[in-house]
Amino acid sequence: MKPLDTERHDEELRQHAEPPRLLRDDTKFASGKIAFFQYITVAIFVFLIASFWDLQVSNPEIYSEAALRNSVKSLPILAPRGKILDRDGRLIVDNHASFTLILNRQLLKQEHLRPIADGLNIDYDELVAKVRRFSSRPKYDRMVVKQELTRADVAFVTAHSDPSTFPEMELIQAYRRLYPHDGLAAHVIGYVGEVSELELDSADFAKYNQGDVIGKAGLERQYNDVLIGSDGQYQVRVDNLGHEREEIGRKEAVPGQSLQLTLDLDLQAVAELAMDGKRGAVVALDPRTGEVLAMVSRPTFDASMFAGRFSTADWAKIANDPDKPLLNRAIQAQKAPGSTFKPIMAIAGLETGDIDDGFRVHCSGGAYFYGHPFKCHIKTGHGDTDLHKAIAQSCDVFFYNVGNRMGIDKIAQYAEALGLGHKTGIDLPAEASGLIPSSKWKMRTFRQKWYAGETISVSIGQGQTVVTPLQLAAAIGALSMGGELHKPHLLLGKNDAGSRFDLKAENVSRVVSGMSAVVNEWGTGTIARLPGIEVCGKTGTAQLASNEYLKANKANLGQSMQDDAWFVGFAPRHNPEIVVVAYYENGVHGIRAAPIVRDVIKSYFDKKVRKQQLEVAKNSVPQLLPRPATDQPTVAGPPEVLEPRKKEEPEIIE
Repeated sequence: MKPLDTERHDEELRQHAEPPRLLRDDTKFASGKIAFFQYITVAIFVFLIASFWDLQVSNPEIYSEAALRNSVKSLPILAPRGKILDRDGRLIVDNHASFTLILNRQLLKQEHLRPIADGLNIDYDELVAKVRRFSSRPKYDRMVVKQELTRADVAFVTAHSDPSTFPEMELIQAYRRLYPHDGLAAHVIGYVGEVSELELDSADFAKYNQGDVIGKAGLERQYNDVLIGSDGQYQVRVDNLGHEREEIGRKEAVPGQSLQLTLDLDLQAVAELAMDGKRGAVVALDPRTGEVLAMVSRPTFDASMFAGRFSTADWAKIANDPDKPLLNRAIQAQKAPGSTFKPIMAIAGLETGDIDDGFRVHCSGGAYFYGHPFKCHIKTGHGDTDLHKAIAQSCDVFFYNVGNRMGIDKIAQYAEALGLGHKTGIDLPAEASGLIPSSKWKMRTFRQKWYAGETISVSIGQGQTVVTPLQLAAAIGALSMGGELHKPHLLLGKNDAGSRFDLKAENVSRVVSGMSAVVNEWGTGTIARLPGIEVCGKTGTAQLASNEYLKANKANLGQSMQDDAWFVGFAPRHNPEIVVVAYYENGVHGIRAAPIVRDVIKSYFDKKVRKQQLEVAKNSVPQLLPRPATDQPTVAGPPEVLEPRKKEEPEIIE
């Protein structure tokens, strides 16, 4: 055998003798490389086949729709909201055509936002924020950029909406609300605006999209689903450059339904005029049906400012106004009713038997109850006083005694039965409920018992008692009708069967007799007297704080804590047709609210006479020729407004 080192030496010689082998000539390496490329090729073919299957077999409708969207442009046709009419068919709210700019977010480029904002004179940051809010929504949801475009805006859009400039801009026809001037019936009608993000999060507005215009307040909100209508759509075919070629489809919009209200524009105008420059509210009802004939809240606002673009600064200005113009005082102001509560006290005392027709009280200007003095509004007193005189001259001492006899729970029972202390159910949003205190209420709210001494203030409509003007109108209307209560409403034809709280006719007659004396004899409201019409009424003066507090802070309070003035009246005395409440904030004396009620009642009966005269004239003239048709009802002329008359007898000011 060869030694080990000799074998190693021979192996080295063979390696040096053989030529070197190239890597490309290695069959193992070549076969691996070929296999790799084969796998890649197969994978590509599998991917293409799978994509083809998905495109043509599995989901052809999705891709066909996407392709169609690239060749077909769809634009909405906005539906006009329904009109709002008064009871005689006269127009209150209408629409007018305008242009609105929307952005097609499928074509939107961020760098276009700045020149678009500059060209339309809108805030760039607000536009960017709006685009950001829309980012979570599908791209095909278009975004409203600006409503009520000016001529300059339309010219800018027309000149720059071509495919080579700002193709995302699209112009559509829209409708803007036309509201009455000077805030006429603004709180009743309400206003419209763009749906907010907060509203979109609620179930009530789940069917709306960002940019949609909805009712925000008043009847616009209450009957939004009736007024809003249904939008349409039209489609046009476009070429690869975005130019429109032909219309291929159209679905017309369905306008919203119109509303006919119970409001009478003549009475509304008189009530608005009577409240000019004041803070407060007026409500006129037909007690036989619950129809609201007029509703005014002052100060008011211009609803038209909400119909267009409304900036944050504009909203802050009106929302922070100390006079609270957005507050509908007719249904939301919860105030002590003062002596207008006394007819409720009177009927409750008679019905419970705590007083009768012979009940009398001597008023010397005040009285003590449970160790505390309670004053009458006449310092010298009313002398011997029965129910008729107590209502006519508004004797506080008489009703202190009535309340002390009855107790708080009997008072609450009758006040609530006549509609106080809870919502009336009127077809307006955000109605307040008011409050009629009771022993149960105090225990539930404060975990304290009710003390008899607290009843004394409640007996004259003070203390914790608060009502809205609408509630008071409904309650006095029910009393005048002998306990028949109808739900107040603003939509004509929405009459309900009503409810009834049985009251004895003789007791109702006694209370109504006292209310007639307020106006027609020697009472506190003789300024509301009308010739030929027996108006029944009641004045009310409500303190906003105790006498001690007012004296201590007189220098700092100014007029803000002056007494509120109330007057409630109905006519005629028998089978009343109208009841009116006037609430005059800081009006000092109830007698200052009486002319407001008088003017509205006079307007109602003046119009009734005019209608009767026209009917007589119509029937007496021979119809030889057909009368020309007209779409517009006759509008009555402005009713006469009476000035306060001089009295022969001295007036009693409450």
